[in-house]
Amino acid sequence: MAPPLLLLLFFLLPALSAAHQRPSPYGSSSALTEWRNAKASYFSIDPEDAVGGACGFGDLGKHGYGMATVGLSTALFERGASCGGCYEVRCVEDLKYCLPGTSIVVTATNFCPPNYGFPADAGGVCNPPNHHFLLPIQAFEKIALWKAGVMPIQYRRVKCLREGGVRFSVSGKGSFFTVLISNVGGAGDVRSVKLKGTESGWLSMGRNWGQIWHINLDLKGQPVSFELSSSDGTTMTNFNVVPKDWEFGKTYTGKQFLL
Repeated sequence: MAPPLLLLLFFLLPALSAAHQRPSPYGSSSALTEWRNAKASYFSIDPEDAVGGACGFGDLGKHGYGMATVGLSTALFERGASCGGCYEVRCVEDLKYCLPGTSIVVTATNFCPPNYGFPADAGGVCNPPNHHFLLPIQAFEKIALWKAGVMPIQYRRVKCLREGGVRFSVSGKGSFFTVLISNVGGAGDVRSVKLKGTESGWLSMGRNWGQIWHINLDLKGQPVSFELSSSDGTTMTNFNVVPKDWEFGKTYTGKQFLL
């Protein structure tokens, strides 16, 4: 007869494994993709220093993202096209460090650059073709113990749940007009932007970097409308969301994508 300890492990291991495969509390109707395999690591940051990033959002607390954010590897970042997208992440395969039955939803706000001084499978965690998530330690510890280091995970794109409307932060100088688009619900990302003043038709804007878009056009004294398209094929128009007396350095709030 097997020793009592072995019998106990025989019955406990299947239960522990199942705990890491519980249905997500984030409803399947909100999922935009299937679960996919990747890896994750973390970095330490003071919440008061959560500013900057390759998506251009600036102060992450001010824009409503907080510490539930992620830097994506080259294969996922898509030169900034993924900025603003939401990912549900869960720890898998490691009974020692994973927190059973947990997941976290994070927003893409930064880029995890490749390190070509190391191979992709030996130190270059964000090198192509790796799918890698670089999380603030505050987010990482929601799904795993910090001692885990680099962890196998699963992720899927999910709809972003945002409070309030889409925000348009205007900047530039003279006829150089830029806008940071943030707090986007639904797919969360913005794949194309069109702009219209009262003295022009709809004109396409270019992606400057991240979610900052630009156009060379004198819009002074004109209300400005925007047409946004996201990766799920949804298009939304905010008519005259920027009033005719707009100013550089101001943020204007429009309507939100419907979920």
